[in-house]
Amino acid sequence: MRKVAIWDTTLRDGAQANGITFSVKDKVNIAKALDDFGVSFIEGGNPFSNPKDAEFFERMKSIPLKSARLVAFGSTRRKDLSAISDPAVKALIDSNCDTVVIFGKAWDFHVSEILEISLEEHLEMIKDTVEYLCKMGKQVYFDAEHFFDGFKSNSEYAISTLIAAQNSGASGVCLCDTNGGSFPDEVQSITKEVKDRISISFGIHTHNDTGMAVANSVVSVMAGADVVQGTINGFGERSGNANLSTVICNLQLKRNIQCVPEENIKNIYSLCRFVAETANMSVSDRTPYVGRNAFAHKGGMHIDGVCKNSRTYEHIDPTTIGNLRRLLMSEMAGRSSITHKLQALSYDVSKDTTEVQQMVETVKNMENEGYQFEAADGTFRIVAIRQLTDYKKPFSIDDIKVIEETKGDGFNASAVIRVSVGDKCEYAAAEGDGPVNALDKALRKALEIFYPSIAEVSLTDYKVRVIDSNTSTAAKVRVLIESTDGNETWSTMGVSTDIVEASCIALVDSMEYKLITDNN
Repeated sequence: MRKVAIWDTTLRDGAQANGITFSVKDKVNIAKALDDFGVSFIEGGNPFSNPKDAEFFERMKSIPLKSARLVAFGSTRRKDLSAISDPAVKALIDSNCDTVVIFGKAWDFHVSEILEISLEEHLEMIKDTVEYLCKMGKQVYFDAEHFFDGFKSNSEYAISTLIAAQNSGASGVCLCDTNGGSFPDEVQSITKEVKDRISISFGIHTHNDTGMAVANSVVSVMAGADVVQGTINGFGERSGNANLSTVICNLQLKRNIQCVPEENIKNIYSLCRFVAETANMSVSDRTPYVGRNAFAHKGGMHIDGVCKNSRTYEHIDPTTIGNLRRLLMSEMAGRSSITHKLQALSYDVSKDTTEVQQMVETVKNMENEGYQFEAADGTFRIVAIRQLTDYKKPFSIDDIKVIEETKGDGFNASAVIRVSVGDKCEYAAAEGDGPVNALDKALRKALEIFYPSIAEVSLTDYKVRVIDSNTSTAAKVRVLIESTDGNETWSTMGVSTDIVEASCIALVDSMEYKLITDNN
């Protein structure tokens, strides 16, 4: 099996994305996770550019990696300094990384207009920096910034930057589509020419400004590149970088090109979520392979087909990469989809039973009221239990009072709630940042008296959407709440013309779901 090396640059390029700020601890934890997953290189950042990256490399000195090589990132020497006297080059040496990567301009336009030096002088900057770092015992890689734009402008000069690095001792070079504007046919043909012109390892680094980053990475590998640079979840500047989860799955599962150890591919789903959670971001539901919707089926005919044979509507087995098949409940749901969903919840039913027909009608009626069960599996489970069993609710809400008042320049919210469990009741009051937050706090306070495990539940997401905006302020709203107890994550939903009532319905269902799963 052919192999390519995965060069992860999440900690450097990914950290440049809008809204992402990694702490040193975050970077250490992500580096460990990437090493466990089996990437070949982990680009940790630029130790000269900011104190955080310098501290990260210092911290990593005491943290051995199993297989990945930690890489420090920097630039060629400045035009007015020698490599030996450039403090940025010295920072690479002091990083304690055996492997370093430097970038230089491969586009003549940048050399003349941005660096304002001759093309020959820039080649000398590349040579001097690579030679000095090699002399200091470093394994050096050269990132040819703007390589594809440079090649289209002046192909001989773009190639000469690679040859300059190669002849100075570089272990490898990387072809960068820095502006993200190249198309796969261009990348493929240019990669083939590079393969014929240099004799060292070379890789591909693409950005997603035209939505081509993954495709460009894949065609470059097929044309000869043996290293792929990218980020987990495609995090990066502007439209992001090549999404490594998609690249790895495409190459390893579709083209039989090994990117990570075969036994680790099943962990890619959880890795993407770990990195996203650490970055305080989310994995798009529509992300190929690892998105929640990547193997979600809603149409009745699709669900019927995939239940009979998954190959009908799935290109791989989702469990191969740690994902799961999801059969979505909606107004389009037929008996097959409802049956499969109920069977997955351990109900002994077939699509011809009365119970299934009742659930089909219930789901369609609730969807007509504004519910969306494809986004709220927790609510579907609760509806099924209430309708198909002699289930008794673990608690009931007897009374709720939510008060909002103006204090100074802002609003203050408080909630009072009475909860009954059997023949006992409990009052609780709480203040919050808003009425929903106050209600959540009061409900938890009351329930924890009877059910201490409620303390394990925390809300991870809260969304509100207006359903029928034509009715203005009397419009229905749909509230979706995502909750977790640290082991499982579930979503519940409430619909009402009153946002507090809708939120209360979703909150109650969330707590009820927790108690149901505790008892199963």
